[in-house]
Amino acid sequence: MPRVKRAITHLKKRRNLLKKAKGYMWGRKNLMRAASTAVVKAGVRAYIDRRLKKRDNRALWQIKISAFAKEHGLSYSKFIHLLKVNQIEIDRKILADLAVNNKNILVKILEQINPVK
Repeated sequence: MPRVKRAITHLKKRRNLLKKAKGYMWGRKNLMRAASTAVVKAGVRAYIDRRLKKRDNRALWQIKISAFAKEHGLSYSKFIHLLKVNQIEIDRKILADLAVNNKNILVKILEQINPVK
């Protein structure tokens, strides 16, 4: 059986791992074992945080919409309910942006949905 030389493969694997660990502190940036565990852990955290980012953004949108609704005498849930009842389908991201940048558009929408007082 012929001998298999793996120098190129080994160096390529090492180079790619250390490229991913670039910027890490202490031995995690240049020691293979430490770099390997650090890169795996960083990947896990990145995966989790991509999902948490969505949760955080939605909470932030809800806060912005709630602040607008409270200025006009409604709660967040009643405002969203009125939008659904009147079949106005605008997602929370756009509503939050309108609440911050274009309040007059949201006021017109609010006038259309006619909240019962």
